[in-house]
Amino acid sequence: MDSIMSLSQAAILGLVEGVTEYLPVSSTGHLILVDKWLGLRGNGAFTQDQKDAIEAFEIVIQSGAIIAVLYAYIDQVKLMFRGAMGKSREGRKLLINVTAAFIPAMVIGLLLHKIIKTYLQQEWPTVFALALGGVVMILWDRSRLAQKRRNYGHSIDNLDVRDAVKIGLLQCVAMWPGTSRSMMTILGGQWVGLSPVAAAEFSFLLGLPTLLAATAFKTVKEGHHLVNYIGYDAMGVGLFVAAISAFFCVKGLIAWLSKHGLQPFGWYRMVLAVIVAWQLSAS
Repeated sequence: MDSIMSLSQAAILGLVEGVTEYLPVSSTGHLILVDKWLGLRGNGAFTQDQKDAIEAFEIVIQSGAIIAVLYAYIDQVKLMFRGAMGKSREGRKLLINVTAAFIPAMVIGLLLHKIIKTYLQQEWPTVFALALGGVVMILWDRSRLAQKRRNYGHSIDNLDVRDAVKIGLLQCVAMWPGTSRSMMTILGGQWVGLSPVAAAEFSFLLGLPTLLAATAFKTVKEGHHLVNYIGYDAMGVGLFVAAISAFFCVKGLIAWLSKHGLQPFGWYRMVLAVIVAWQLSAS
């Protein structure tokens, strides 16, 4: 069966996923909007199974972002593995914190994924979340607490389980497309006392089980649709492009946060929301 997605479309979606997954701008929100631009969303020519395959593809290519973090933070991953084997107290603590932060998203995601897909995974709710998230980041970046975290924030080593759970609960808010998992976890990390860089690094590590679980769930549920309607070639291209672009964005975000704040991302979200709202209103 011929693929409903060209290799160029797969590459574009992979690039969007890789660039936006770890930046606080919402990868899901951007993918929904790019889908519409590419003619992959709201297209009456597609069956429901084909639409499900496109949605599953956009989840599965998150594996590229997982690979990027595994490569960029291989030392921390090895440390957690040693902790699981009882060979590192520091690694055990990090593994427990990442696990504790992941559990809320796992539970709430399983309970609410149908509601989210039906009511929130649409253009207008995404635009609203983009704009609101932009306002939140701008206000946070101008606050005294944000300034305090930039100057005196803690490292990941100082994070405890209770604060890890708080970050995990905030991550659940990002199930609303357009909100951004990275935004909620980076802000959450700073809120509980981490420096911006440490908050971003914990966000990256927390993304490993979170994205892996979402990918596994979609692969099991929609794997046959992916093979029938997307194909291995398109999936391979999307994964490869997502991995390369995500790696550079991870490194770039850390370098940026070491010297700057989140305001530019907030303003970007606001401008994008206005442009998309105008286009939707005109169509």
